[in-house]
Amino acid sequence: MSDVIVAPETRDLDILAGKLAGWMAGKLPGASNVRIVNLDYPKGAGQSHETILFDALWVEGGEERSQGCVVRIKPASFTVFPDNLFDEQYRVMKVLHDGGYVRVARPLWMEEDPSLLGQPFFVMEKKQGRVPVSIPPYAKSGWLSEATPAQRRHLWEGAVRQLAAIQRVPVAEVQFLAGPDHARDGLAQEWDKYTRFVEWVKEDPRAELLEACRQRLLASWPKNQPEGMVWGDARIGNMMFDDNFDVVAVMDWEQPSLGGALHDLAWFCTLAETMHGKRSQYGAWLEGMGTREETVALWEEICGKSAADLEWYEDFTQLKMSCTGVRLDMLRGTDMVKAEFIRERLKI
Repeated sequence: MSDVIVAPETRDLDILAGKLAGWMAGKLPGASNVRIVNLDYPKGAGQSHETILFDALWVEGGEERSQGCVVRIKPASFTVFPDNLFDEQYRVMKVLHDGGYVRVARPLWMEEDPSLLGQPFFVMEKKQGRVPVSIPPYAKSGWLSEATPAQRRHLWEGAVRQLAAIQRVPVAEVQFLAGPDHARDGLAQEWDKYTRFVEWVKEDPRAELLEACRQRLLASWPKNQPEGMVWGDARIGNMMFDDNFDVVAVMDWEQPSLGGALHDLAWFCTLAETMHGKRSQYGAWLEGMGTREETVALWEEICGKSAADLEWYEDFTQLKMSCTGVRLDMLRGTDMVKAEFIRERLKI
């Protein structure tokens, strides 16, 4: 078995601890003896950002204080997506947390000056819980595969409720996510992003398949285009759960947009089928997890929006995932996403 990739870029954690201690001393008025301990990279999690867990300890008013934290550092050379939305993901989390719309980790501080860590970064609170990781696949091993069908059912329902809650966020509060003038919001914004993504990876031979799929989707444009904010990577693998299988936090807001309500639902359904559905690529159906039909029905009930034309958005999801897979191969110098697989996935 190959080693698990924990981050696109790594650094000396002892040196990082010293730098963060000095920086956080300036963020904590009245604090003294600031120490940073228990630094670690989360294993089996996302690979597009360098993300490090740590605990901050200090003395304030004669008492010992502590705060579990996560630092997320802007990518430098390992850029998976064509758009830099690092600042936007922090601002989205602020809106979601402060408005109580979605369960997210509390954003603490944003540092735009790259001099300290080489890139801008932000710090948020560290939540305690369990994540259904992709490496190794949660459907084959680990706590979720060992749970009862009733526990999985509870987890699935809570996850869908949080997914639908995103669609109750007033788009007026996240207008900073607007795209370029010709594609400021709605489906046009997401379409523009991935049209540029296909162009971005055009040097790869597989890009011809991506373009063929883009043209096929363009020829069957959907009528249903409900407004709404896009999370961008909607899956239970980007959610944290407590011991009661309740959602603790919705994570990884690195590609948000105003692209419309159905993108996240389509992504969620596609990943669910791939990871733990009856057609799982791992051959590991998790009894108790809701079906696609149940997910759609609950989502529509909660957010009050129609999922008509969802099949088109699911096909668009396959294009998005293929773009990301090709880009990751280009960055790593690998050939993991075979052209035959892309052709089948994209129905080319």
